[in-house]
Amino acid sequence: MTKFPLILIPGLLCSPRLWAAQIEDLSDIASCEVVDHTRHSTVAAITRSILEEAPEHFALAGLSMGGYISFEILRQEPERVKKLALLDTSALTDTDEARASREARMADVRANGFEQFVAGDWLAQMVPAAKADDETLKEQISALALEVGEGAFFRQQKAIMSRPDSRPTCETISCPTTIIVGELDDVTPPVRHEEIHELISGSTLQVVPECGHLSTVEKPREISTLLRDWLMN
Repeated sequence: MTKFPLILIPGLLCSPRLWAAQIEDLSDIASCEVVDHTRHSTVAAITRSILEEAPEHFALAGLSMGGYISFEILRQEPERVKKLALLDTSALTDTDEARASREARMADVRANGFEQFVAGDWLAQMVPAAKADDETLKEQISALALEVGEGAFFRQQKAIMSRPDSRPTCETISCPTTIIVGELDDVTPPVRHEEIHELISGSTLQVVPECGHLSTVEKPREISTLLRDWLMN
């Protein structure tokens, strides 16, 4: 069986291990590659570096920031993307309030250190309130962030802050598309995914119960099943 190339793009402060379960679970049908999204400070530059090394055609899955980059890939070279999966993301650009919040977090890291930021503000964002006592989940999310590191965090924040509105891009997407979001995702809530679903003709929308923003970590087997269905159908 010929395996289809599958490019996986992590979220902000998420190392390649964000996709570890999916790489294992889909290995029989997909040749998975997690790309590096840590080296540049604009979404356009990150995308160019990915496309320079990508196969001619591929399936594409992006979570959170990975979704922002996926939209840019579809702006730059849409004909290369044969299937698209968008997880826990948004098509909107940052508001002034959101940019100010990112600036404040970067200032916090400079003043108080990266590890303290990860243990405090970052976990408060990433862990749903209903799972605030889940120490295993906190350890997993902290490990992903610490593997990415402080320097990449600043570059990624700058890239996210300057990203364009992707709603016009959604209206041009014609490849088979699935949209997946955790029911408890407060960072990019289900309503944002309903907007994307309405804009992408023929797309499917899946809401994962009892799951927050980092769905591949919280519900790895469920996400793998949804991605398998998307790849096979």
